[in-house]
Amino acid sequence: MEFEAWWLILFPLCFGLGWLAARVDIRHLLANSKLLPRQYFEGLNHLLSERTDKAVEVFVDLARNHSETIELQFALGHLFRKKGEIERAIRMHQKLLSRPELKQYEKQSAQYELALDFMKAGLFDRAEELFGQLDDTEFARAARRHLLDIYQQEKEWTKAIETAQQLRDTSHTYQHEIAEFYCELATGAMTRSQPQEARQYLQQALAEHRKCVRANLLLGELAASNGELDAAIEAWLKIESQDHRFLPFAARKLLDAYDKLGRSDEGTALLKGFLSTYPELDMLDIVVERIAATESDSAAYEWLREELRRNPTMTGLLKLQDAQTKAAAPERRAELETMQRLTQEATRGLSMYHCASCGFKARQYFWRCPACNDWESFLPARGQTKA
Repeated sequence: MEFEAWWLILFPLCFGLGWLAARVDIRHLLANSKLLPRQYFEGLNHLLSERTDKAVEVFVDLARNHSETIELQFALGHLFRKKGEIERAIRMHQKLLSRPELKQYEKQSAQYELALDFMKAGLFDRAEELFGQLDDTEFARAARRHLLDIYQQEKEWTKAIETAQQLRDTSHTYQHEIAEFYCELATGAMTRSQPQEARQYLQQALAEHRKCVRANLLLGELAASNGELDAAIEAWLKIESQDHRFLPFAARKLLDAYDKLGRSDEGTALLKGFLSTYPELDMLDIVVERIAATESDSAAYEWLREELRRNPTMTGLLKLQDAQTKAAAPERRAELETMQRLTQEATRGLSMYHCASCGFKARQYFWRCPACNDWESFLPARGQTKA
């Protein structure tokens, strides 16, 4: 490619234009900066250096001497809330709301910030009132999201359903959450001995989210408590097509129902079949206990050894060690107990449920994570972690 002489002119010309534009922007910035109080930059420097306390002191003094700085007062109120000084944040935002010269958007923004203050302070009724006044404004969707959080904390599940339905869009359907809200209503109805009402809520949960495992678990419990054992088994067996990983949650209930119907062998065969089809299921201990109770300890031990050959897992190894320790001669028991204890310590995490959203660990299963408040985020198998 030949070198063209006009490039020699183009390069310095572009450089000169860029330099001139930069000079114009810098002069404009410097001219505007002279209009700002020196304290503004001092406070900004503290913020950038993560010296929040110092920044607050500077901005408080600045706001006191320059009451016209509305944006600064908004920022100051936010800082107060971030630092946990909720009363000061509330006073700042209430003072802003009382200013008659506020434009409509500024007034709505002050209402929204004040509602956040009340929410942080646990004054949910006052926060709810302010958030409710923001319908048909630019803050409506954000306000509804906070209202949804309030209703969940207050266990106002009907209001939570209505709010989630208003929030749903193509990016988030809220079907999991709404189904869980119906399940919460059903649980309340069951506690009040209102089975028909509970059943209606559970049917609504499944209509909202057909793969809601919890709804079928509760439907099975309702049927079983009413003596409708075949209907209970039918409800629990539907879990396989919803999410087979949750089958262990119904395993003991299924065995009990089959026992009451005089079909114990069928129940045992069913669980063995589940493990054969889905070897990752967390029900090995249930099957071992079942075989030991209905047949013998030796039969349970032999079945476990065969299962461990077919599908080696740490859970199975722990169960096998337990069986070996119990059956061992007294002179070998101490040695086996030491081995078992070391294995348990090395695999402690296998006895815990893990939240796939935040990693929180718990010994019991939660439909809603106590740490991050996500629904259906706990993995159904103990020791299982998010890939």
